[in-house]
Amino acid sequence: MQSKLNKLLTKHRQLVHSDMMKVISHVQREDGEWLINTLMLEGCDVPFRYKRTKAYKNISGQRVNLTYYATTETVAGLEFEVMKVVRIKIA
Repeated sequence: MQSKLNKLLTKHRQLVHSDMMKVISHVQREDGEWLINTLMLEGCDVPFRYKRTKAYKNISGQRVNLTYYATTETVAGLEFEVMKVVRIKIA
């Protein structure tokens, strides 16, 4: 399993991997056919987002391993930094 992660990180240099991050808030909202999941993590002021087609259990208080990259979103003319999650696993 670790070799798959290493291959992913090697192939896509902008990706970052973090282990054992504690989720302090988990919110899901509908966006058409998708559910947008937003996580806030302990010690981070930036939201982590990912999409799913089905509802996911609430993972507030859990520890997770994340693979993500930084991006920006524009809301009402203001730019905000967000982390786009490409892989998430319960630790």
